[in-house]
Amino acid sequence: MIERFYLKNYLSFKESELNFSSGLIVFTGPSGSGKSILMNAILASLGLASCDASVCESSVAWDIDMNDMGILSQDINTFRHIKKEKSRYFINNQSLSKKAISTIASTYLRHLSLKDFSDFTNANLLFMLDRIIQQEQNDFINLKQAFEDTFTQYKQIKQELDQLLQEQTKVMQLKEFTMFELKKITDINPTIGEDEELLQIKKELSKKEKILQNIASANKIFDYESLVIHALDDLDKESGFFNDTMNDLRNIFETTQEKFASLDDMDIEDILNRIEQLSELKRRYGSIEEAIKYKEQKELQLQKYDNIDHLIHTLQKQYDELKSKTDILAKEISKIRLVHISRFEEKLNLYLNQLYLQDAKISLVCKELSLLGSDKIDITLQGSEISTISTGEFNRLRLAILAVKSEFMSQNSGVLMLDEIDANLSGEESMSVAKVLKKLSSIFQIFVISHQPQLTSMGDQHFLVYKNDKQSLVKSLNFDERVNEIARIVSGTTVTKEAKIFAQDLLAGVKKKD
Repeated sequence: MIERFYLKNYLSFKESELNFSSGLIVFTGPSGSGKSILMNAILASLGLASCDASVCESSVAWDIDMNDMGILSQDINTFRHIKKEKSRYFINNQSLSKKAISTIASTYLRHLSLKDFSDFTNANLLFMLDRIIQQEQNDFINLKQAFEDTFTQYKQIKQELDQLLQEQTKVMQLKEFTMFELKKITDINPTIGEDEELLQIKKELSKKEKILQNIASANKIFDYESLVIHALDDLDKESGFFNDTMNDLRNIFETTQEKFASLDDMDIEDILNRIEQLSELKRRYGSIEEAIKYKEQKELQLQKYDNIDHLIHTLQKQYDELKSKTDILAKEISKIRLVHISRFEEKLNLYLNQLYLQDAKISLVCKELSLLGSDKIDITLQGSEISTISTGEFNRLRLAILAVKSEFMSQNSGVLMLDEIDANLSGEESMSVAKVLKKLSSIFQIFVISHQPQLTSMGDQHFLVYKNDKQSLVKSLNFDERVNEIARIVSGTTVTKEAKIFAQDLLAGVKKKD
């Protein structure tokens, strides 16, 4: 619920702070006093409307998971909209975009305007019908779960099959392109590390002639080897270290000469061409390793193209089996829904009769298969489509839908904000709307602007919006003040004794029922 609201510098409002209870909260006041402005500011504080207030702030008792936004949820979370040069939005002093704020708030608050047809969506209506069925048929939920699981598998197989069928129409073109891409690599047939090895050979070959010339010149040192050994003997010095050094040197020269001899059969042009081919692969794919990985991917892709007919046949068989199973389950669900649709219609008309409406007809028609089944619920009121009924009828029909749904909802289901839902209604019609809203207020915290005494008297909280020196003010009314305000609504600016008696009787009747 919204526990507190603060507003500063918005049109005719200078500063207001309101504390709210749960239940039905009614705003009344003379025309032009600022009731709609106040409601709009509350919505704006939650990112659900726009306004130019310096500050509008709502403190809410919503258990919000905001960890992914880096915001720690508190017992009371504060939504704030501030406007100086531009609008800025916050939750618990953490700056967020308006879109992020509104996404969070819309989970807990609904503004029921005339443009809001969400209560009449097929998903919402089927939810209510299915909950009615579950009350009488416990295994229905298992049937629905079996259908949803099967339908999900069916859709996944259908998507894969459709993709393969599309590929099949152009598989030859794809296959030729894949083979062309593959040939670029297989013709070269690189191996990992080959490029480094060839570059080393190239480097050595470039120095071959010079190295061999230097070795030939250096070999003369061995002509003096015996002389050095004799000299060491004459000096009575051990010559082993010299022999080891000369043997190591001789081994180095011989190994180098043998290595160059093994390279004699290599054609330097072939090596350079091979290096260029490998360099081209590296430029194209990033590395030899990536080129080989790409080659393996293309080989798998080519194998898939070669097996596409087999895959299509296998998937088609799975698709047919799942489609048949899905259709059977959908028909079984439809059959059960059709049996219980009259119960839904009976519940809806029960509330509509309280609202002085009647003859709502609910029918089940077949539609394209979806996760909801193959059913679509249509509602008509006295033979008219919902889109053609009057504003008053639409508001009362939507209230009846909400009342039916509330039977399956838990406490603290969020906040409802209503436009002038009792406008242009008779006294009896207004009282019927008030009674349904009172019932809904046990589930929702409800904010409503009213110009009728019946709905006003039902409020758990009653706020008067009025102007003083062109400044809008808001006041929470006690019992006597409510009597005076309801009397004003009944008789106008000049409050009559009869109006006050009527107001007292209305409030007393409500208090007695409570």
